[in-house]
Amino acid sequence: MKRRAFLFAMTAAAVMPALAQGKPTKIGIIGSGRIGSTFGTLWAKAGHEIMFSDRDADVAKKAAEAVGTKALSGSVEQAVAFGDVVFIAVPYGALPAIAQQVGSQLKGKVVIDPNNPVPARDGELGAQAKEKGAAISTAAILPGAKLVRAFNSWGYQTMAREANRPAPRMAIPIAADDPGALKVGIQLVSDAGFDPVPAGSLAASKAFDLGSSVSGKVMTADEMRKALSLN
Repeated sequence: MKRRAFLFAMTAAAVMPALAQGKPTKIGIIGSGRIGSTFGTLWAKAGHEIMFSDRDADVAKKAAEAVGTKALSGSVEQAVAFGDVVFIAVPYGALPAIAQQVGSQLKGKVVIDPNNPVPARDGELGAQAKEKGAAISTAAILPGAKLVRAFNSWGYQTMAREANRPAPRMAIPIAADDPGALKVGIQLVSDAGFDPVPAGSLAASKAFDLGSSVSGKVMTADEMRKALSLN
């Protein structure tokens, strides 16, 4: 167990300097639908290596083929093993199944979480997560993962349209409890074509959950900081 914890720590430490130097990293994507394929494409264009996975293998394969040489497809387990960073984009109610399937593999890894609980779709789990805050609820489902909350306040169409626009870029609030994971997340938000706005801890991220005062509103970084009282 000590050796495994050491290896996880070394892996996370290696990701940060690579990103800081502008070097590509490997990103495993769980869920290759609209959100997963959108961000896989954006990160591939920024030079990162992507492996898509999905419960429907054909969906993952098509997402990889659409991106081209920077992308592969595989099983969920393969995507987690491949990724120095893992991006999970699934219906909120599917997270416990993901945890059961690959939760042990995710421990110590940077996991980017854009997932929103919708009680009408996700039942009691969704209702509880909406009340408590999505990020801290996800962290409880995936204990040991270095969770980063981002990309959850807009639909994929808005983010696909606004990515890499001329300055000032669209702001994306981002939160994490682990400082190193936050640095990784900030770089990947930037690489996807947005201005990252650090907004505190996972608990604090409830301020930009779906349905919050900033949800769905396209803002600059200064506007976002003001809206979230971060100035």
